[in-house]
Amino acid sequence: MEVPDYYDAVSVRLMKVLDAIGLMEKVRWKRIEMWTQVEEFFTVSGLRDKVKVHIFGSQAEATTTSGLRSDMDIVYQVIRHTAQVDFQSWEPGSLRALMIMDDTTPPGYVKLQQVLDDIPVPIYNLQTGILMLDRHGRSCINNGVIFRKLDGINEYHGPAITMTNIPTNIIISSDFVQAYICHSWPYTASEWITRHREHNWPSQETISIIQQSGTLLVPVGHKLSPEKHLEWRISISYGEKILVWQFNSTQYKCYVVLKMMNKYFIKERFGENVLTSYHWKTCMFYMIETTPTALWQPQNLLRCIELCLMKMCTWIEECNCPNYFIPAENMFLDKLNGPVQRNLANSIQYLIIQKGRCLIRIPYDGIGQKLSIDCQYPISQINDEMKDCIKTMSLSVLMTLNSIQSTWFHVLIGGIHITSPSFKRLSSHAVRQEIYTILHRFYCLNLGSHVASQCMKQENIDQERLDMASEFLLLGSSSDVASGKLKLATFYLLQNNVILAENILQNIEENYTFLVSNIPTEAIKDYIIFTIVNENISTTEIVRYYCALPVPYLPSEMYCTPRALIPEMFRSTGSQQIALNPDKDYWQSWAVVDPKFYLYFLQHQCYHQQNKITHKLVALSNMIWGIRHEQLNYKDTALNLLAYCLKEEGFLVQSYSVLSKSMKLKNHNNAAKWQIAHLLNAAFRLLGGGQ
Repeated sequence: MEVPDYYDAVSVRLMKVLDAIGLMEKVRWKRIEMWTQVEEFFTVSGLRDKVKVHIFGSQAEATTTSGLRSDMDIVYQVIRHTAQVDFQSWEPGSLRALMIMDDTTPPGYVKLQQVLDDIPVPIYNLQTGILMLDRHGRSCINNGVIFRKLDGINEYHGPAITMTNIPTNIIISSDFVQAYICHSWPYTASEWITRHREHNWPSQETISIIQQSGTLLVPVGHKLSPEKHLEWRISISYGEKILVWQFNSTQYKCYVVLKMMNKYFIKERFGENVLTSYHWKTCMFYMIETTPTALWQPQNLLRCIELCLMKMCTWIEECNCPNYFIPAENMFLDKLNGPVQRNLANSIQYLIIQKGRCLIRIPYDGIGQKLSIDCQYPISQINDEMKDCIKTMSLSVLMTLNSIQSTWFHVLIGGIHITSPSFKRLSSHAVRQEIYTILHRFYCLNLGSHVASQCMKQENIDQERLDMASEFLLLGSSSDVASGKLKLATFYLLQNNVILAENILQNIEENYTFLVSNIPTEAIKDYIIFTIVNENISTTEIVRYYCALPVPYLPSEMYCTPRALIPEMFRSTGSQQIALNPDKDYWQSWAVVDPKFYLYFLQHQCYHQQNKITHKLVALSNMIWGIRHEQLNYKDTALNLLAYCLKEEGFLVQSYSVLSKSMKLKNHNNAAKWQIAHLLNAAFRLLGGGQ
C-alpha cells in the first residue's frame, strides 16, 4: 500500500504531541517503577496472610493517560493455592491442585483437581460444594466456590471481585481477581517457546524469563463450554507485562494511540466488550514479532498504526483473533455475530482509509486538537453544500444552550469557574476554549443530522455524502451522556441497521448516570467541584459524562427523524401559527423529546422491528413508568410517543386514552390531534373491514 508523503512529518509531530501529554520515556519508566513498588508493598503487607499480590493492566504497563481513565487489574494469589501440570515433581505438601488439559477443555483453559497433601491422589469430597464431577467422573474444583470464603470480599463480577481488606488508598478503579499460580509452563503454550522468529523478538533471554515466571489460573470458564463452571483460564499476564515493558518508544506510543482510537471510534459505537485493549495488545505482539525492528521508528508511527489496523481488520473478517501465547484460542469466539462483524470491519476499514486524518478527532488529553494545531489542519472540513445547513443548525445549538441555561449551564460554565479554586486561575481564553469544545460536538452532531436528512429525502441517495453525515454524527455522539448517541442510534434505525442501533442504546443505558436537571443546583455544584478537584476532570468531560440534554429535531432534519416525532413539527396550524411570537415561539415547529424517555421509545422501535415481544413490553413499561415518575420537560410529546407505540401494538383504545390525556395536559399546539385523526381513521377502517 502506498504511503502518503505527509506520513513521516506528521508521525514525528504526533510523537511530540504524545510526549507532551505524558508519554515520554522518562515519565513512562517512573510510572512503571512506581507501580512495581506498589506491588511490592501490597505483597509485603499480605505476607502475614500468606498472600501475594500482582498488579497488571494499563496502569502497571504505563500504557494509559489521564484522559483514557484506565483501570487497574490486581491478582490476589493465596500462596498455598498452587497448581502443577503433572505429578512428576510432586513432593508431600507441595501440590494443591493438578491441571487437566485434554479434549474436554477448550484451548487456553484447564480443569483443576484438588489433591491430598501427603499422597498424590485427587480428593472426592463433594459435600462442601467446592468439588464437582465432570463428564468423565473426575472431581474438579468449582471455579465459582473455591474462593468464596476469603475474608474481605465485598462484591463479585464474574472472576473479578471488589475487596475491602487490601491496604490501598489509590483512587483508581480496580478489579481484584483471585488465582492459582502454576510454576510450570503449560504444554498448550509450548509452541510459543519454540516458535520461529525471523526478527528475534522477543529475545531468547526474555522467552526464558517469561517461561520461568509461570502462569496464573483465574476462575473463569469458556463462555460456550457446557462445563465452564469447572474451567480455569490460563493467564500469562506477567509475561505480557514484560513484553509491553520491552516496547521501544514508537511501539509504546503506537499501542496507546490504538487504545485511544478503539475507545473513541469503536467502543462509543459497539460497546465495551466487542473489541478490547487486550485484542490490540495481542495485535501489537504479533506485529512486532513479524516485522523488522527498523520499521518501528518515530518517522514511521502512522505507518505502524495503519499496519496494526490492517492486521485487526483481517482478523475481524476471518472472525479469528489468536491468543499470542496459545494461538489455538480464538479471542473473537462468541463476540462477533454477522452484522457486528460486518460493521466492525467497515469501521476499521474506514479508519485505514482516513490515512491518519481521524487522529485529529480524538478528544482524550486534547491530542486531536494539539495535533491539528501542530499540523495546521482544520478540525472539520465543510464543503459549500454543507454551509447551507449552518443557519438552521445554529438554531438547534441555540435550543441546546437554552436548555442548559435553564437548568445547569450556569453551574457548569459560570458557577464552577467562579467558585472552584482550581478554576479561578483559568484565563478567559481557557473558559472560552471549554465552551468552544462543548459546542463543537453539538455543531458536528446537528450538521450530520441535517446532511443525512438532505441525503435521505433524495430518491437516489448519495452514499458518499451519507457516509460523511454518518461520520459527523459519530463525531458529535459524545456531546453529552445521551442526546448525541440517541441521534446516532436514530440514524442507524432509519437505515434499518437495527443491530447497531440496539448496541448503541444498550451502551447508553449501561452508562446513563443521572439527569443533572433533576438534582438540586447546590448539590450539582458541590458534586461537580469535588469531581473536578479530585479527579482532574474538565468542564467538557462533566457535560459529556453527567449531562443529558433534550433531543431536538428541526424541520430541516425531517427525513432523519422518527415517523412518530414528525407530527410534533406541525403541532401549530392556522390561527395558532398566527398567534405565535416568532421571536419566542420558534421552537413550536421543532420536535423535542426528553432523553431518557426517548431512549425507551427507540428501544421499543428496535424490538418492534425484531419482533422481540418480551423486550417490547419492557420498553413500554419503562415509557409508562417514565411518564408517571420522571420529571419530564416535554410530557405531551412523551404521551404522544407512547400512544404511537400502543397503536403499533394494536392497543387502539389505550392509545386514544393516552392521547386524550395529552390533550388535557396541553390543549393548544399539541400534535396529539394529528394522531387522534389517524387513530379514528384506523378505527373506521377496522369497522368497515368488519362489515
